Amino acid sequence: MDPIDRRLILTGAGIAGLASTLGSELFAQTAAQGNAVTTEAAPAVAVPQAKYRIPFAVVGLDHAHIYSMTDAVIRGGGQLAAFHATDAAQIATFRKRYGEVKLARSEAEILEDKSIKLVAGAPIPDLRAPLGIRVMQAGKDYLSDKPAITTLEQLADVRRAIKATGRKFAIMYSERLEVPAAVAAGQLVDQGAIGKVVQTINIAPHRVSAPTRPAWFWDKKRYGGILTDIGSHQADQFVYFTRSTEAHVVGSQTANFTYSQHPNFEDFGDMMLSGNGGAGYVRVDWFTPDGLPTWGDGRLFLLGTGGYIELRKYVDIAGRPGGNHLFLCDRKGMRYIDCAKTFLPFGPQFVTDIVERTSLAQDQHGALLAAELVLTAQKNATRVTA
Repeated sequence: MDPIDRRLILTGAGIAGLASTLGSELFAQTAAQGNAVTTEAAPAVAVPQAKYRIPFAVVGLDHAHIYSMTDAVIRGGGQLAAFHATDAAQIATFRKRYGEVKLARSEAEILEDKSIKLVAGAPIPDLRAPLGIRVMQAGKDYLSDKPAITTLEQLADVRRAIKATGRKFAIMYSERLEVPAAVAAGQLVDQGAIGKVVQTINIAPHRVSAPTRPAWFWDKKRYGGILTDIGSHQADQFVYFTRSTEAHVVGSQTANFTYSQHPNFEDFGDMMLSGNGGAGYVRVDWFTPDGLPTWGDGRLFLLGTGGYIELRKYVDIAGRPGGNHLFLCDRKGMRYIDCAKTFLPFGPQFVTDIVERTSLAQDQHGALLAAELVLTAQKNATRVTA
């Protein structure tokens, strides 16, 4: 692997040997499960390298991403102290995984509890930013599912609240933070394996699974639109891998090709991005065919000045089994790296950030820049008709 340090890929910087000793349940995304770990499996535990223990709470269980978010915080040293929800089925499912966790009678009960340092939330998307603002105003940090913000007006409110409170408004962009192959790609880029990244290309199909979707899933006002929703992951990867601190939307388009019965839904979108670190292209859709064994064939291409990387995150069609496949081509040749056991550092880093007021796990400016890009792309998108 010289000059690439494979040990760092497998462990995460400074966490040597850990990945090979942990059970697969700690790696939050899998080809079969998609974006959330199963509710039946044993929940995560704090990793040995987690420096701190902090009480945290969960508010809002409307998306299953809350399970992978909760597990990430627990791996980092978070101690689940309470949760709040009102739907009986959601409560039962959450307790099936996490046991008899305290069910708070109200959101206010959690916000008024001074011992709780962090609130993680996955309510309906248009409710996430207002929840985060209330959390920060209560003196706590906040971790939101994506999309954390559904309008530019909400974004302005979030930025004002961050400035006023000094608290963190973190966003779980799980397709980078909780995907081992994406973490490994970031480490390779840091090592200079492909030179400077000048373009990212993200292809992100998803399976719609229509019968399982709640009413809000089809309502653009609730989920924000396809670029705001799914595209937030890809905008985050563009910002992160190109190291852009400023960026704008070159062009965008959306469509509803197949769901005329849901006129406020979008099943296709793409956008071109330009930043002070590079260029980006994103395509998102709800067209994963039933023949694919997972929810989507997510692919990421990183073009560098000295080579390129391709990630097959969740499946390698007619190729290697499982997910987290990384293909690297540089000046010396071509190679394949199995990233399935790459350590996921977000949880320990994020808990450390909360205690030490650092920004190891996520840069606040970058997280909100990604949100601004998709909100702008969504607002200005050309409507495609077939």
